[in-house]
Amino acid sequence: MARYNSKEAETKWQALWRDRGCFSATESSDRPKYYVLEMFPYPSGRLHIGHVRNYTIGDVVARYKRARGFNVLHPMGWDAFGLPAENAAIANRIHPATWTFENIDVMRGQLQMMGLAYDWDREIATCSPDYYRHEQKMFLDFLAAGLAYRKESWVNWDPVENTVLANEQVIEGRGWRSGALVEKRKLSQWFLRITAYAEDLLGALPGLERWPDKVRLMQENWIGKSTGARLRFAVDDPERAGTPEIEVFTTRQDTLFGASFLAISPNHPVAARLAEANPELAQFIAECNRVGTSEAAIETAEKRGFATGLKARHPFIEGLLLPVCVANFVLMEYGTGAIFGCPAHDQRDLDFARKYQLPVLPVVIPDGIDPAAFTIGDEAYTGPGVLRNSGFLDGLEVEAAKQAAGLRLEAMAVGERTTVYRLRDWGVSRQRYWGCPIPVVHCDSCGVVPVPEAELPVALPLDVTFDRPGNPLEHHPTWKHVNCPACGRPARRETDTFDTFFESSWYFARFASPHETGRGFSAEAARYWLPVDQYIGGVEHAVLHLLYSRFFTRALKGCGYLDVEEPFAGLMTQGMVTHATYRAEDGSWLYPEEIESRDGRIVRAADGSPVAVGRLEKMSKSRKNVVGLEVVVDAYGADTARLLLLSDSPPDRDLEWSEAGIDGAWRYLNRLWRLVVEPPVPLPAAGSAAPERFGESATAVRRAIHKTIAATTDDLEKFHFNKAVARLRELTNSLAELDGGGAGDAWVLREGCEALVRLVGPVMPHLAEELWQALGHESLLVDTAWPEADPALTADDTVTVAVQVNGKLRATLPLARDAEAGVAEAAAMADPAVIRALDGKAVRRIIVVPNRIINVVV
Repeated sequence: MARYNSKEAETKWQALWRDRGCFSATESSDRPKYYVLEMFPYPSGRLHIGHVRNYTIGDVVARYKRARGFNVLHPMGWDAFGLPAENAAIANRIHPATWTFENIDVMRGQLQMMGLAYDWDREIATCSPDYYRHEQKMFLDFLAAGLAYRKESWVNWDPVENTVLANEQVIEGRGWRSGALVEKRKLSQWFLRITAYAEDLLGALPGLERWPDKVRLMQENWIGKSTGARLRFAVDDPERAGTPEIEVFTTRQDTLFGASFLAISPNHPVAARLAEANPELAQFIAECNRVGTSEAAIETAEKRGFATGLKARHPFIEGLLLPVCVANFVLMEYGTGAIFGCPAHDQRDLDFARKYQLPVLPVVIPDGIDPAAFTIGDEAYTGPGVLRNSGFLDGLEVEAAKQAAGLRLEAMAVGERTTVYRLRDWGVSRQRYWGCPIPVVHCDSCGVVPVPEAELPVALPLDVTFDRPGNPLEHHPTWKHVNCPACGRPARRETDTFDTFFESSWYFARFASPHETGRGFSAEAARYWLPVDQYIGGVEHAVLHLLYSRFFTRALKGCGYLDVEEPFAGLMTQGMVTHATYRAEDGSWLYPEEIESRDGRIVRAADGSPVAVGRLEKMSKSRKNVVGLEVVVDAYGADTARLLLLSDSPPDRDLEWSEAGIDGAWRYLNRLWRLVVEPPVPLPAAGSAAPERFGESATAVRRAIHKTIAATTDDLEKFHFNKAVARLRELTNSLAELDGGGAGDAWVLREGCEALVRLVGPVMPHLAEELWQALGHESLLVDTAWPEADPALTADDTVTVAVQVNGKLRATLPLARDAEAGVAEAAAMADPAVIRALDGKAVRRIIVVPNRIINVVV
């Protein structure tokens, strides 16, 4: 028999699945629903093998659940708006829409090449007006409900992409796509009021039991609930400050007696007021604004301050005036944009105080330490203790002191206890063309006017140019000029477009009824399919897409669109696919196909020059350590690629791609092929009756078959795909050992082959269909139910029992399952290790826990 022809088989079965509509989902089913979804891709070009791991994982889940009797929805679409399309338009002189849809065509073909069980009739592209017209209506509903608003605010500005970034999109002070150092600018922006749901988003996290703990913790930290106090410090020169007081939020009101300064954000109104008459302060603020607004950027920057000369009165200490500084580490977006500094008990405050020679007074003393001997060196003390040097708070523990300080502030009418959140409202304005237009008009007479629903969608103009920096919509000669919907006078369209996370915050609901023309999706279909039962994607989206989607779902429920609050019942975050990196002598990156091994050295194939081999890294086009999807599929077939992506590592961990790995997967695939089409003994016909008796080898293999069915089923339920593949390899070995010499060997071999083919179906679906047909079945494997294990064959005849002497493990014994107590005792007392442990001592009693433990008490 010739080797398995992957190209021929995969083409055949993909066409047959498509022609028969095998994966088309419908709400009219008596089977329980199961909605599995992978985070949809941005159509940036060609996929490499590292891109398809999460799609392969989702496909295994979809096929497995379908075989288990579920009505499965498994859709695919395209997160198609975004700045890379504009960059490509500039670089290649091609319209973003053309570039995007050409990429979609290529990537769709690549996904289909992998045999993924998608319902392609539900395909969506978020850049289509048929899609984004619905989110424009949602925005108008949010606006009417008070969930959307416009205000001037300090924003993260990416000077390379010329657009605003959300805090979540600033990574270590740089733009998440461009890598450029982010700056601060003040702009009028549109926001969604995600903070209105802060407590709800936080409180619901424990109920997401099928989410990874690390993702829930990341969201909890990002929402950042803090309990503390707001207090108002009176200033000594209200006229110069422009205000009689500066309001501060703190979580450590217990340390107020240790305060030595106030620090305000460079963007605080008082700082702006003082800078009007102080050029040096204005220059300092400008320098601060060249660092991003994210906490990461602030924390990593050198702590710098500017003394304003302004003083603030301490609320508890009569006559004490604290200097007011402008400090680059205070965020305007958190709390009130002002803090009091207690250097002894906050490391950031201590660093600042040491630099500017400000007082450091410890007021929390660790238990058991003499207050007179306790000093602060280079490290602030942030642990528990007792208050000292703190007037009426002396002698109290930290938590009691917080309460007492809060009560005193309230009694003095200079503060109150409160709760704040780190979470900020979501700024959704972006200054770019290739995004969904924000559906409002600016009228000099009427102000901001929503576009009437009948005029949606506000579609992007196609005749744009990218010949100068900035937003092409702003430069367009006619598009932005319209009449006001309210008064009819000349007005201007909003030229900002939505952040692309807007589109991905509700696409999962659109898949429920993608052809709905009313409100984005049918309420009935959404009620049937949502929430998504299993969502799969990268952990890097934990506080971006995933948090926004949770908020969006709640907002849509509030506006009458949905009945659910959580979009994703289960979440799995897959690991990356890694590959070694290669660099030429000139430092340029090389593709794996550009290098080869000669005489034990890695060299450049073109000229034999030496190549530096780097560490394993996530496959990345920028570092060229990628393996093309077509290269793998052409050489080995889609099923071989799928097998390696699933077998060598748990799905939530990184997986190394190697030639040895793909060769090994290919060898196993062909071994399985030969086992079924060239079995070691001729197989009886399908449906043949079982023999009256089985020989010893056949009985052992039957047990292995049914244990594998049970264990593989359990593995797939738990997403232990690598363990499942290992079990299938073991079963393949067991079946290959049947040589026909024992009673029932041939029948058991067929039983095993049929079970093995059904179990391998979700992993290698093309090969499985081919083998199912070779076994004589006319039905499709994809329509065949999952195998069920026989409980009588999964139970072991023997068990391993621990033997203890006075509670210490001394031996383990193989015993017949449910052996009588007398038999178990005799076996234990005869074991040499137990005899040595007894050392002739008298036995008081023997405790037997059937099938588990024997404890000899001496």
